[in-house]
Amino acid sequence: MEDNLTEENGKLDFHLLEDNEIYRIRMYGDPVLHERALPIEAITEEDHQISKKMLATMYSNPIGIGLAATQVGILRRLIVIDIDRDDPDNAPIVLINPEILEQEGESIIEEGCLSIPELKAEVKRPEKIIVSARTLDDEEIIIEDESLLARVLQHEIDHLNGILFIDHLSRKKQKRLKAKLRQIRQEHAEIPA
Repeated sequence: MEDNLTEENGKLDFHLLEDNEIYRIRMYGDPVLHERALPIEAITEEDHQISKKMLATMYSNPIGIGLAATQVGILRRLIVIDIDRDDPDNAPIVLINPEILEQEGESIIEEGCLSIPELKAEVKRPEKIIVSARTLDDEEIIIEDESLLARVLQHEIDHLNGILFIDHLSRKKQKRLKAKLRQIRQEHAEIPA
């Protein structure tokens, strides 16, 4: 990891583990991205360490505002989000076993993904959602939102269910992106697990 990453984002420096190690983000073409994550039955110290390392991984990417455990090859229902990552006073969100309880409305917004670099597309999703989850302190939390947070929650929960944002696109749009997706798959196929 390059030293300039910590200089660019104080949150990265705060969340780095003692070994300064971050996870490798799994890229499009990696079968783990289409696997369903397993529920976390009891929150352990390992989950705290995984979430801290996931946050460091997310902050190491200048555009990362959310990351699901499946994106780093861990099949556990855990996500991290920080939609205001440049605000040092804003705390990131870590959710265990997030589940969408209700959704309504519709919005179409351009999305991207750390697992599918350099590709963006407009995705239709519910505008307003209610999500139930647990915190790292094992407290139940209910989030009702219709802002960017709602969009990111849906995107990350999809990852936990083995769904990528491109899976929401029409077949016609997927076909148009086929060459770019093939290129991404080939570029990252040689990266060891």
